[in-house]
Amino acid sequence: MLSSAIHLINTILIAASVSSCSTPAKVTFNPAVPKPNQVNVEAIDPPKAVKLLTGAEQTEKYLPYLKGKRVGMVVNPTSIIGKETAVDSLLKRGVNIVKIFGPEHGFRGDASNGAHVDDAVDTKTGIKAISLYGKHATPTTEDLSDVDLMIFDVQDVGVRFYTYINTLQHVMEACAANGKEVLILDRPNPNGFYIDGPVLDPRLVSGLGLHAIPIVHGLTVGEYAQMLNGEGWLKDKLKCKIRIIKVANYDHSMAYDLPVKPSPNLNTQQSILLYPTLCLFEGTYLSQGRGTQFPFTVLGAPALKGKYSFSFTPKSIPGMSETPLHQDQACYGLDLRNYNISNIRNAKALKLDWIIEMYKAYPNKEDFFNFKLSKQMGSFDKLAGAYSVKEQIIAGKSEKEIRASWEPGLSQYKTMRKKYLLYP
Repeated sequence: MLSSAIHLINTILIAASVSSCSTPAKVTFNPAVPKPNQVNVEAIDPPKAVKLLTGAEQTEKYLPYLKGKRVGMVVNPTSIIGKETAVDSLLKRGVNIVKIFGPEHGFRGDASNGAHVDDAVDTKTGIKAISLYGKHATPTTEDLSDVDLMIFDVQDVGVRFYTYINTLQHVMEACAANGKEVLILDRPNPNGFYIDGPVLDPRLVSGLGLHAIPIVHGLTVGEYAQMLNGEGWLKDKLKCKIRIIKVANYDHSMAYDLPVKPSPNLNTQQSILLYPTLCLFEGTYLSQGRGTQFPFTVLGAPALKGKYSFSFTPKSIPGMSETPLHQDQACYGLDLRNYNISNIRNAKALKLDWIIEMYKAYPNKEDFFNFKLSKQMGSFDKLAGAYSVKEQIIAGKSEKEIRASWEPGLSQYKTMRKKYLLYP
């Protein structure tokens, strides 16, 4: 939940595998058959092409539909068409964009995690930019009064506690209540190759998880939108009219290198793929590298001096982490910057052994999960989505034993998920 002065990182080409990013992904087209079970959904199939194309890139599929409409856009720096922001690109194509809505980190992506973001006027375009991570998370009736259709184009990373899917829900609820349609320009899920973690305990519903999905949910934004509708998860069980521009030539097993960092502290492909596991450490008294230029690729704490030889020192970094945990203190632990991420791809599972190992090594175990020690810590239970995970780690249970306790909920979720898939 899910940052240096934000600029778009250098665009990198979409890769067919994590180890190769020099050429666009080449795959054999396998038409995905949408299986929505709710009303008012239109999923538009992509053209039969030879390379992966995001929904936003397939402008021929939706530009005619936008003609004559007043358009609102939920966007951030990941919302790009080629090398240009989607807002700038669509304005040049004559789309009447009347409002911009920004999720956590803001429209331009220059706010730290959890930071309050105010409404403003985008200086580049002169369009009013409304924050959905400030005084209100849900667009108001007034916000939508001059909007005919809302576009949602935000890159997600496929993890329950990454807050962009919460923004999606709030936007769908507001649009459903006000009779507005949502056009979703779908993007690949970089962690879409696996599904893992306990299904959220309803007692632990929070901003880190709103619904009964596991930590790694295995859905694109478009697929999750269908689940929100189909499972009746929107407020008052409303159904939102959605239209989805699917990703061309994508399947969930594909490796996908994001061309733009999705948020300030996920600034490398390594961090994005380690995030589902390492973000759990935000519920511990260990630093995950916030306050460094390599967040979510290292782990450590001052108390582990003598246990590990590797160390790093968190510093205040405006726009990334102004007051990081263990600021200006040497933290000792694990350096995962060169960890072979194919191990996770092959196992298709969270790496629980790291948190088990570091709990065993930690000298003051009563401090390990005590989120009252710092405002920079969160609730481990809410992150995990189950009380049992922390209890099992403290009890010395093995990763295999912990994982076994996630059933039958995890298997039931996988079965339910199949109803909403747009891609193999």
